Amino acid sequence: MPGPLAGIRVLDLTTVLVGPYCTQLLAETGAEVTKVEAPEGDVVRLIGPTRSPGMGCMFLTINRGKRSIVLDLKRPEGRGVLLRLAEAADVLVTNIRPAAMGRLGLDYPALRTVNPRLIYAGVLGYAQDGPYAPRPAYDDLMQGATTIAAMNARVGNGEPRYVPLAMADRITGLAAFGAINAALFHRERSGEGQLVEVPMFEMMLNFVLGDHLGGKVFDPPLDAGGYGRLLSPDRRPYRTRDGHVCTMIYNDRQWRNFCAAVGWPDLVSTDPRFASHATRTTHIDAVLGMLAEEFLKRSTAEWLTLLAEADLPVTPVHTLESIFEDPHLLATGFFGTEAHPSEGKVTRMAVPMSFSATQPGERRPAPRLGADSVEILAEAGYSEAEIATLLEGGAVRRWQAVEER
Repeated sequence: MPGPLAGIRVLDLTTVLVGPYCTQLLAETGAEVTKVEAPEGDVVRLIGPTRSPGMGCMFLTINRGKRSIVLDLKRPEGRGVLLRLAEAADVLVTNIRPAAMGRLGLDYPALRTVNPRLIYAGVLGYAQDGPYAPRPAYDDLMQGATTIAAMNARVGNGEPRYVPLAMADRITGLAAFGAINAALFHRERSGEGQLVEVPMFEMMLNFVLGDHLGGKVFDPPLDAGGYGRLLSPDRRPYRTRDGHVCTMIYNDRQWRNFCAAVGWPDLVSTDPRFASHATRTTHIDAVLGMLAEEFLKRSTAEWLTLLAEADLPVTPVHTLESIFEDPHLLATGFFGTEAHPSEGKVTRMAVPMSFSATQPGERRPAPRLGADSVEILAEAGYSEAEIATLLEGGAVRRWQAVEER
């Protein structure tokens, strides 16, 4: 597959979401990604609905573009295969905790001995120089630890709530994707590999407090923190006469356009609460409350037309049904179908990046567990007899053998 990372070889020792999302981004931009799975496979294979065992819907959407080899890394022979693959790799990505990788003899010092040019990327729960270093981490924990759940309580019914998506996993995976590319750029200039660590806790706290540190930026603090506009109870899709609509009346020009469109006086000039972005933020609850009352007067269709004609940002409130009919996504071909060799016709999403010179091409579908084990071993220089021995001993497994168990 072409793309800006064409020719880069990645060993993917990740499971669940945070690591696989990172490595799928690498695959989508052209890297050759080998997913190294334990005999039981990535647990996300079990998240349904599914047509075939081990090929759940979420696994299909987060492991495209990869090949799968099954290695039992607790066996010396399996570890030996991994080290041999690492000799020719450019990047190794793992979200296995460092202590466990050390017990397997697969930590960074061991891999650096095999391949000094290797980028060894650890997507971790916590920075490794603090007391939380050995703890496991999941998206729900990170949403609680980085104040997201508590802020939802402030704008909801008083109960802490998680955002209904694996936000911490995806954001940290995206950050790891960027960090790996930065390390590859450094290696291009210096020839040096290195250890890269991206901890979820610190990454997400940096992400959240970029909005909500507020007056705590200063010493002494100027307020208790929190961005008032984002924490206003009325910051939500506006209820219309027959549904909901999303808009953002933000700068002075937009406010004047909105006032003209709905027949209000020019509030920017006549009401000190609307005089500037700073004053509107200070009085955000009143501002949003006035808008909420106004939006009840028209239908959703009327608002979509009126706001678009006034050159104001607006969008419908999509559902998991209506998003597939969005005219922009239909025009750009964001959703498509692919013929999976075992799962039949499945929905795929477009690569959400474009490159004028190195645009990625077609991706291989998400792999069956161990589907490429034999092919990968052969490419690494193993003979047919050596491959047979590894399969018979159980250090390596292939898809057919896994299915028979």
